[in-house]
Amino acid sequence: MKITTLLENTSCRADVVHAHGLSQYIETKNHKILFDMGPSPAIMDNARVLGVDLAAVDTAVLSHGHDDHSGGLAAFLACNKTAKVYLSRLAFGPYYAVDAGKEPAFIGVSEEVRAYEDRLTFTGDELEIDGELRIFSNVKTADYRSHANDKLKEKRGEEYPMDEFRHEQNLLLCEDGKAVLLAGCSHRGIVNILRRAEELLGRAPDAVFAGFHLHNPGTDETEPRELVEAVGRELLARQDTVYYTGHCTGQDAFAILKAQMGGRLHHMTGGAAVEI
Repeated sequence: MKITTLLENTSCRADVVHAHGLSQYIETKNHKILFDMGPSPAIMDNARVLGVDLAAVDTAVLSHGHDDHSGGLAAFLACNKTAKVYLSRLAFGPYYAVDAGKEPAFIGVSEEVRAYEDRLTFTGDELEIDGELRIFSNVKTADYRSHANDKLKEKRGEEYPMDEFRHEQNLLLCEDGKAVLLAGCSHRGIVNILRRAEELLGRAPDAVFAGFHLHNPGTDETEPRELVEAVGRELLARQDTVYYTGHCTGQDAFAILKAQMGGRLHHMTGGAAVEI
């Protein structure tokens, strides 16, 4: 299978737009898949530059209900008339970023997506699409919590309690004996998500593509080194797994992990493609 990063915070090509967000295109023998749609319709332009025909995508998955991953969803649906789009039944929730001294800012899925509601398939804890594709959200552990999640809230009446990220889901891809995990932002913690993926697979995946959410873009703060290195040790314990990360991992956390993990860790950046 081939995984192309359509959009990420960085780009390896001058003609590929970069922005705070994430979108990936995957080709297997049987599927053309879009995983997340970035923060805007810029994914459409990047796809054209990279020779990706988004109108031919047959399966799209939204990892969670935040606008840096869903901003291009309406544009994709306008372009593609046939793809099945899978998102959590909680994806349209009232999700906000709440920073001290500022008005709460809505960061959820745009209402314009509701115009395509008949195209959407709402998911629960787990869904096996076919022998290649499985979506899951029922992560069971909650270790190595990132404080970069602290400002992310769910509005309930006049209150803004912490977002529990029940709307976050992950994608497992299996082909020719290889298994790949895509995990968007990993708000539930990449280690916890990986553990659940191992339960479903019966082994560790061969590769993981995900943001690790170890950086707060609002404050430009990176999680403490102790936490970042503890996550790195857990990832290294899966001896045959290779990791590709970026977006909400943050550059400083990536540098710490790279020094720790060496060739087991790679940067996913806009315009880059990886074959597994």
